[in-house]
Amino acid sequence: MKTGGQLIVEALEANGTDRIFCVPGESYLAVLDALHDSSIRTIVCRQEGGAAMMADCQGRLTGKPGICFVTRGPGATNASAGIHIAMQDSVPLILFIGQVASHAKEREAFQEVDYKRFFGDIAKWVVEIDDASRIPEFVTRAFAVATSGRPGPVVISLPEDMLTSEVEAPGALPHTPVETRPGEAELDALEMLLSNAKRPFVILGGTRWNEEAVAQMRTIAAAWSLPVGCSFRRQMLFDHLHANYAGDVGIGINPKLAAQIKAADVVLLIGGRMGEMPSSDYTLLKSPYPDQALVHVHADAGELGRVYRPTLAINASPAAFVEAFAKRKPAGTPSWVVETEKAHAAYLEWSTPPQTGPGAVQMGPIMEYLNKTLPEDAILTNGAGNYATWVHRFYRTRRFGTQAAPTSGSMGYGTPAAVAAKSLYPDRTVVAFAGDGCFLMNGQEFATAVQYDLPIIVVVVNNGIYGTIRMHQEREYPSRVVATDLKNPDFAALARAYGGHGETVEKTEDFAPAFERARASGKPAIVEIRLDPEAITPTRTLTQIRDKS
Repeated sequence: MKTGGQLIVEALEANGTDRIFCVPGESYLAVLDALHDSSIRTIVCRQEGGAAMMADCQGRLTGKPGICFVTRGPGATNASAGIHIAMQDSVPLILFIGQVASHAKEREAFQEVDYKRFFGDIAKWVVEIDDASRIPEFVTRAFAVATSGRPGPVVISLPEDMLTSEVEAPGALPHTPVETRPGEAELDALEMLLSNAKRPFVILGGTRWNEEAVAQMRTIAAAWSLPVGCSFRRQMLFDHLHANYAGDVGIGINPKLAAQIKAADVVLLIGGRMGEMPSSDYTLLKSPYPDQALVHVHADAGELGRVYRPTLAINASPAAFVEAFAKRKPAGTPSWVVETEKAHAAYLEWSTPPQTGPGAVQMGPIMEYLNKTLPEDAILTNGAGNYATWVHRFYRTRRFGTQAAPTSGSMGYGTPAAVAAKSLYPDRTVVAFAGDGCFLMNGQEFATAVQYDLPIIVVVVNNGIYGTIRMHQEREYPSRVVATDLKNPDFAALARAYGGHGETVEKTEDFAPAFERARASGKPAIVEIRLDPEAITPTRTLTQIRDKS
């Protein structure tokens, strides 16, 4: 006889869970008690949104479901931000929620929420476990659902009395991973399309990649001389200094790259959905009928033909597809070799940061310094805001598993993601980028980094405004500023108050020594860059945007 709480933990152990992220609550005390005797590492966080984003980061970097526990009502609704990120970003995650006791349901009891209704549109599956004996079945199924097809978040509601009841139940078995593989006929058709192409282009995106698959993709690109782009915030899928890399396909795309994709006669889209952001509002590939012959490779058949009608649809995971197609070789030297070389040269030019700009701090030299200084396996995380443009455009990613950023454009992600990444990989350098507005959405998770001795470095780009919104405001309603100014704390002093290391950068030349002191401190650190608000993008100032509107 075991309690529901014990069965939950045993099912997690059977499915390979090594850590969970949580904010404790009385509604799942029985699970916490069972965790006391488990080898699973329990990381307590400061807000449920941050905990869910940490679980997302683990799922994003490992391909295995990140696990998050929160309490009912406000705890669950706080966590919804992380669930939305995982859904739009196709990341495996399982959120466990303590629920009101069974006798109190449907009475609007204390903190009661109908989770099937609340999470119905932003989770892959939502279930409530009423019978503790079925816990092994439901938890193992949750792992299967979260990881199969298009990965995503699963939400499991746990009534408090169910967790304390004692039942007999079978021992939990691990889920069986499901791989979708391409057929030979589809590979033949793709080979024929490429053989007849004159201007092909490859776009990598989505999840269900791994280090071996990324290496095989490089082999394919080299063998076929294919130009390769990475979808928005999926830059870690291809080495940026590889001769075939053409740039990122996302917000603020290189105009030369956009023109190349529009002019392509064959587009091979592997793993991604090519949503609104990477498609430049469905202009690079027109929906529903692209101008290009589209070969769409996706692990979920439901995504094939959902937005675009493909010329060739291949229902396969990225890893299985590249493993199979790597065996195919072109009959001769492809005719587009020179175009691929031009595409890489255009990327190198586009990703060379400017050295000047308004104010005393220039972000261009800072990005140049980080490119030269950070090891290839450093993990960079960020949330959303104009500051992220500097990272995505100018940081040259080299390896898989080095990027965690929300394609959903959610703010507040960078700091909790960095905590999770450092917990997973304590020997690697982890740097979070955040704007001042972005940091203060989940910056309290810096305390989690201090509590668990996780020496992350958070670079806070402080320009005293909600920069992206201000940019749009100045363009649409010039000089009519409202609701975008911010009065911020001294972020370096805040870091020290938490027990970390703090630095303030007010001149460009201050950054390198400040960053090195932060790294050498051995503590979680904040390096605050005080950026002139006029430096709103790498190429335009707020004044220029306002004057041209």
